Amino acid sequence: MNLSCVLGAAALSLMAAVPAFAADQPLVGIVSISATEANNARYIAGAQSAAKDIGWQVSVVDAAGNADQANAAIQNFAQRGATAIVDMVFPYTSIGAGLAAAKAANIPVVTWGGGLGGSVAATNGSGGPMTVPVNELMIKNMDGKGSLLELTYHTGEVCRNREIELDNALKAHPDIKTTKNEVRIPGYFEDGAQYANAWLASHPAGKENLAIWGCWDDPSIGAIGALRSQNRNDVKVYGVNGNAQALEDIKKGLMTATAWQDSYTEGSNMVKLLPEIVKAGAGWTPKAVEVPAVLVSSENIDKFLADHPAALK
Repeated sequence: MNLSCVLGAAALSLMAAVPAFAADQPLVGIVSISATEANNARYIAGAQSAAKDIGWQVSVVDAAGNADQANAAIQNFAQRGATAIVDMVFPYTSIGAGLAAAKAANIPVVTWGGGLGGSVAATNGSGGPMTVPVNELMIKNMDGKGSLLELTYHTGEVCRNREIELDNALKAHPDIKTTKNEVRIPGYFEDGAQYANAWLASHPAGKENLAIWGCWDDPSIGAIGALRSQNRNDVKVYGVNGNAQALEDIKKGLMTATAWQDSYTEGSNMVKLLPEIVKAGAGWTPKAVEVPAVLVSSENIDKFLADHPAALK
């Protein structure tokens, strides 16, 4: 089967996944890189709640980490006359075909972590700034030396930017030796465990400072499974996003720190902005509407959970 047939079949599948919607109720189409991943799910829940408040309805397509499927989904939403479209994490540079279709139909596209560029009207959830406090704490805890396993993901703009921030921070610490492994979506838990197992084999306990960094929590959580199976408590583990499992692991002493991303509020804020974007039309000026992250570690986990009890749900 050639590529056009494959993409055509994918487009038909995605079209079937998008339900019909009432003509008198605006539709926001959401294209997620992984709709079941905890942080994505929180964003979608926030978007759905806000859509209900403003009288819109939501349809979600899970592109399963595939940029071709994301483009097909955006094109299908454009064909169906969606009022606005949300791209979750796919870089705007990877969804050119979808952006072109939406632009031709005068449908605004906003991104969560996909960057502000091309014809994107607004963005939030930008990855780079969120990892900075995690990086700083990790380098401090390593005393500027040792070995680091980085669990990366290059399909998502958020992870690309977080990796760039870490690379820049490590330039001043050449005594930290890094190993990079790329995880998959789906499969990030399994990949995190597999890469950690291989890395631990060549990094025995008691020789140097050791750390594992995930560009979001879930690969690091997978790595924690490997650490526990090998009874290794000498490796500090860091993530970003602050999903419920990561927070539980910090409370149990299994993870060192994460940066909690209030993705529910990000999803809510973005959808509430959509009517304003639609009304402004060509007069809209693209902008970022960021929500700051919160560094969570063993030092503040109890207070954080007291202040944000819903974070464990």
